[in-house]
Parts: sequence; C-alpha cells; structure tokens
Amino acid sequence: MRVFIELSYDGSPFHGWQKQPNALTVQEVIEAQLALFVGVPVPIMGCGRTDTGVHAAYYVAHADWPEDSPKSKQYRDWTEAAWKLNGMLPVSIAIHRITEVSNTAHARFDAVERGYLYRMHTYKDPFLEGRSVRIMRETNFAAMQEATKFLVRKEDFAAFCKAGSDQKTTVCDVRFAELREDVKGEQWTFEIRADRFLRNMVRAIMGTLFEVGQGRMNPQDVLKVIEQGERSEAGASAPGAGLYLNEVIYPDFNRLKTKGFMKAADHAK
Repeated sequence: MRVFIELSYDGSPFHGWQKQPNALTVQEVIEAQLALFVGVPVPIMGCGRTDTGVHAAYYVAHADWPEDSPKSKQYRDWTEAAWKLNGMLPVSIAIHRITEVSNTAHARFDAVERGYLYRMHTYKDPFLEGRSVRIMRETNFAAMQEATKFLVRKEDFAAFCKAGSDQKTTVCDVRFAELREDVKGEQWTFEIRADRFLRNMVRAIMGTLFEVGQGRMNPQDVLKVIEQGERSEAGASAPGAGLYLNEVIYPDFNRLKTKGFMKAADHAK
C-alpha cells in the first residue's frame, strides 16, 4: 500500500534531501532506518529537493509500504510505526504522521502549492547559527518589503533559476510574497508560496532582495530582473541556512498541522 510520510528535518548535518553517492542526505538516512524497521528495502520519493543545509519544517514523502514485510507485526498502527521510527532516526529528523493514500498518489507531482520561509537576524546569536542568516551589513528592510510586491505574478522566473538546471518550463505562479518583522529591528522572515519553484529559486530571490536592501538595486528593479530573464541580472544565491520548506499542499490530502515555531503559513492565511 502507498503511504504519505509527513516529516520535518534540520538540514544542517545533511547535503540536501536527495540521495548522493558520496554525501549524507536525509533520504538516505530515512531509507536506511525504514529498511531496518520493516525488514526489506523501502524506497521513498520526496516532494522535492532541498539544498545542502536547507531545512524542512514540513515535508512529504511517499513510499510503497510492504504489507507482508518480515517485521510487519511489530507495530499496531501507523501512530506506533511513526513513534518507533522516530526512536531509530537521529534528532535532526522527525516523522509526524504516516497516512495511507491512493496507490497513484505522488508526493512530488500531485502537489499544487509549496511554501518557503527565509529567516534572518541582525545580531550575533549562537542559538540561531545554522538556522537563520545573520545580516552583517546595514539593510533597508522597508525597501525589501516594497520589492516583494513585484514577485507576486504568474511569470517566467528564469532569472532566479540555477544555471544548467533541467527544467521543462520556468514559468511559476507566485501567489504570496511577504517580508515581515518578527522581533523589532532584530528578526525578520520572508515567506513565499507558489504552485512550483525552480532549482535555487528562493535563494536567488533572497539574494536579489538583499541587493535592494543594501542599496545596489531599487525595489522596482526586481520586476526588470524578471522581465530580462537572465540569471546574471539577479543577486547571488543567499545562504541556505535560513531557508525552510514549510508548506506542501495536495488537492485531496489534509496536511497535519505540525508543532513548533514554523507556523508562518497558518499566520498568513
């Protein structure tokens, strides 16, 4: 039977989600523990890639769960299965829920909307290191807020796509973009939601917003960058440490509202 696995992870120890031959990834760790748990290999498919050091406050993967596995009697229900898996996984990965879905359900291709957060702070704090990006220069956050309005559109976002990416189309429908102040003068969060995202897109957008905030671009220049469609016209990719996938929406699946501090999508709706 096919299941959706809802989870979250701290990306700091990992080289992204997707399995790689010579680097530790989230997918690799989960698949290894799943194989031990059920007694046979269980490949999983994630809802998308995340880069090295990027986090997921909410993530969905699907798997074809072996009903007749050698260890299938070691758990009574999906709640107990998730609880036992959490005991096997490192503290950097948390399984929130396992749910039976249609045999054709697909974690990546069935998603109709995704959302990301990018967290920033303006002071030195060892407890935010690796989970938020420290802004070292004087930055005009009001100008960055003004620039976000030019992002909300259905448009070709090729200017924010990593060079060499294999994309059939670079058109995305960005439905929401907002920069808000969480702690006055000290902590900020950028939130963006769209039907799809290109490879490295949010980090490239953030790098461009930093260009605005630090006076090298005007807010309206963001629209010019989009219209020109050239990656070289956008800002450099912002560090991955502040980036979180925090929303994945499916038409026929009610997501679990996860615990913790990453509730920005609920706050905005």
